[in-house]
Amino acid sequence: MTTRPFRFAAVRSPRGDGAQWRATGQQVEQLGYSTLLMPDGVHWLSPIPSLAVAAGATTTLRVGTFVLAASLRTPRSAAWDAHTMTVVTDGRFDFGIGVGRPSMKEESAVLGMPYGTGGERLEQVAQAIRHVRELDGDARTPVMMAISGAPKARALAAAEADSIQLAVNPVLPEAELAEVVAGIREAAGDRADQIEIGANIFAVNSELPPEMENFLGTTTKALIEHNSVSYLRGDVSEMADELERRREATGLSYFTVHCYEDFAPVLEKLAGR
Repeated sequence: MTTRPFRFAAVRSPRGDGAQWRATGQQVEQLGYSTLLMPDGVHWLSPIPSLAVAAGATTTLRVGTFVLAASLRTPRSAAWDAHTMTVVTDGRFDFGIGVGRPSMKEESAVLGMPYGTGGERLEQVAQAIRHVRELDGDARTPVMMAISGAPKARALAAAEADSIQLAVNPVLPEAELAEVVAGIREAAGDRADQIEIGANIFAVNSELPPEMENFLGTTTKALIEHNSVSYLRGDVSEMADELERRREATGLSYFTVHCYEDFAPVLEKLAGR
């Protein structure tokens, strides 16, 4: 197995006005993150125009969806937006897509879209990927899929995705996480070394906000007790060493950071590694 270099993305949604959002993109770029990722959902601003603004305010920063929920738009519409972003950002867009959280059933209804079964939503993901490949022509929009435990979703990601984010239980033991990664790599066959596989980092040396604990269905205490990959403790050197150990143990190399300011010193320590 090839050891991939680390890559880190900051996860953020616009807060305040346009000037504040542009400043956020510039800060994320200056801190050394490769990518600014934005969640999808009707209770936030729309991700595609928001990310276009962030890309326009920066020079090297990639932007991406984290992730578009298949049930909130048609596959062709999702692909159209993704291809457009690749063109207007000069190739700095990552097309993140997945079947969506359970709450997307209500959000789909708000938009007048059918929610469908898990299998139908996964087929929408597959169609969106096919459409964006057709639209891209000689270009290539990198595809990121967020997947959990469904075997069919893992198989599709192994066959089609450029990067995979594991939306698994955050207290999953490290050995089981490594098994998930190994299974994806085995399914990917000859393209295994071309796929980045990653996970979330939710907090660094601090308590999770109550709304985050509710969203994750767990607590800060549980993350610490299970040595969760999503929680880091210690000084900067200790956290950097722990991430290197985890990369070696699990194969994870792409971390999506929800506490991007707190994590910035660790990112700086790991630059180029």
